Amino acid sequence: MPYRPRVADQELVTRLASTGAVVIEGPKGCGKTATARQLAASEVLLDVDENARRAIEVDPRLVLDGPAPRLIDEWQIAPSIWNHIRRAVDDRGRPGQFILTGSAVPADDITRHTGAARLTRLRMRPMSLFETGRATGAVSLRDLLAGTPPRSMDTGLTVPDLAELVVVGGWPGNLTRSVPQSMQAARDYLDEIRRVDVTRVDERARDPEKVGRLLRALARHVATEVSITTLSADAGGADGPLARDTVMDYLAALDRLMIVEDQPAWAPHLRSRSRVRSAPKRHFVDPSLAAAALRATPERLLQDLNLLGFLFESLVVRDLRIYSQAADATVLQYRDNTGLEVDAVVEAADGRWAAFEVKLGQGQVDNAAATLLRFSERVDTGKCGPPAALGVIVATGYGYQRPDGVAVVPIGALGP
Repeated sequence: MPYRPRVADQELVTRLASTGAVVIEGPKGCGKTATARQLAASEVLLDVDENARRAIEVDPRLVLDGPAPRLIDEWQIAPSIWNHIRRAVDDRGRPGQFILTGSAVPADDITRHTGAARLTRLRMRPMSLFETGRATGAVSLRDLLAGTPPRSMDTGLTVPDLAELVVVGGWPGNLTRSVPQSMQAARDYLDEIRRVDVTRVDERARDPEKVGRLLRALARHVATEVSITTLSADAGGADGPLARDTVMDYLAALDRLMIVEDQPAWAPHLRSRSRVRSAPKRHFVDPSLAAAALRATPERLLQDLNLLGFLFESLVVRDLRIYSQAADATVLQYRDNTGLEVDAVVEAADGRWAAFEVKLGQGQVDNAAATLLRFSERVDTGKCGPPAALGVIVATGYGYQRPDGVAVVPIGALGP
């Protein structure tokens, strides 16, 4: 099928213009290779080219030779090539020489010798609703950070539509699949993760059954600050809770595979004596994986709106991460000891920030707006600056700014 443009396309162009090599990292199946091929002049696919892997053992330059930018796909399969790429970048002295793609992060000792202006990393995730064509992009996150009020028509998305979008996810391969086929693909994906990938990522034997139980525990607590202790208990079996060290080891492997992605806490200067909680919220890189771990269908999600609400929040965080990265910003969250919580805080590199609550139903907007206003009063804006935007991201409806200054943004209108 034709290539669908990605938000990361321009990021890749910009980085290639100033750096010798760009490392595109992301979970397998998120579209890294297709994106790299839009700019690559030549390629070598290490996951399928056995001759290339043998050549690396004999003379890595054989694999690196070719028109630039040269794509080295799944480079982590032959991690010894890293230093040869670094050396080639030095020797050639020109930007845009290589694009590396990888669906697992190798051990730190392999990539610790990088050097300034040699290699840069670009994170990719599954597609946002804007990239799959299910969001119009009429409300730009970049514009919200610039203080522009939102304005958008009703995009026509319904809550049943979003239940389907949650289980299908943003995987490019699902664009031509039916909903049942997409659900089966996500379940197969997780099965491969627990049976093969968590062991292969650093060649350490792990129990697939225990990994599967941990994946289900993570899914039950998606978009929450669940503790290791709770995960240990929930992922336990007949022999009791999983050992804490085992849970942490499995989480580290899933993180290296880029299957899970924590949402860190924001720690602003506060006017009050409230204490900020530092625990991260836990997410899968795509909500479809949480749905797959729970074997949830759209019909079941519509019967359990509480679960759908958490998965919808995870979908919104996925999209915000994609749009924020393009705006040189990060996605955080806030919770303090008084119980005040904000689902997402987008903080730009220049210090601008915006806070968002995520609500599935329109009937929750008033309470969400009150939470955001109370939160903005608690932040010391003399040190952090005033919020560029306070907004409630909702499932359906129109985009507009309320009289109290809080924006209402339907996810079907949100874009970069």
